[in-house]
Amino acid sequence: MRSSEEKLRRFTAQLEQSNRELQDFAYVASHDLQEPLRKIVVFSERLREKCGDTLAAEPRDYLERMQRAAARMQTLINDLLTFSRLTTKAHPFAPVNLAVVVREVLEDLEGRIEQAHGRVETGELPVLDADGSQMRQLLQNLIGNALKFHQPGTPPVVTVAARKCQQDARDFWELSVSDNGIGFDAKYLDRIFNVFQRLHTRNEYEGTGMGLAIVRKIALHHRGSVTARSQPGQGATFLVTLPAVHTKDEADLATLTP
Repeated sequence: MRSSEEKLRRFTAQLEQSNRELQDFAYVASHDLQEPLRKIVVFSERLREKCGDTLAAEPRDYLERMQRAAARMQTLINDLLTFSRLTTKAHPFAPVNLAVVVREVLEDLEGRIEQAHGRVETGELPVLDADGSQMRQLLQNLIGNALKFHQPGTPPVVTVAARKCQQDARDFWELSVSDNGIGFDAKYLDRIFNVFQRLHTRNEYEGTGMGLAIVRKIALHHRGSVTARSQPGQGATFLVTLPAVHTKDEADLATLTP
């Protein structure tokens, strides 16, 4: 018994050390990396305002490229911060009404939905044991992706639904986000959930390749899983399976696990 307690203490200490390292990284990313980038943004903007009208076409193009690159770097740093803070800033699990979360997400995405002339349909969604802020991040990433990767000339239609299922005699909820978009080849299924992985160029679709990696990390943090079904040109369905209720040990570890 004493040996088991000692192993648990060592494991907890290792997790806390890992969390401290992630917090240190987040501090560096939010301060040391962003400060010089802010100066690039500020001074390039001043240069454009003071000299933009007098610059020839070629140097003006260089300046605009520099500003776009700085904007991409800011987005990338912010996405890295989001990824690193998923567990270092995690909240205790509590009942989360996903219907309310989806309504809030759709309010945030209202401009994008209108711009794409799309619509989002929702079925009956459950209350489950989770970190509410992470559920919002997960659903915003999945619905945002579904709106983004739509067929040219075809308004996106996104469906959010849920069904109850069982795994190892435990109740789970399978959340699905389906769309009528461009889809992807199933051979890329493992790749799309990795950090910085993109199937399309920035010129085709914006983004840093972090969205689905964040979704996967949130699912794993909740002792769940994520997968997808798709074919090129046939839309995609992303499936997130999460426990309906967590055990006390799982809930305790959730605030420690990096």
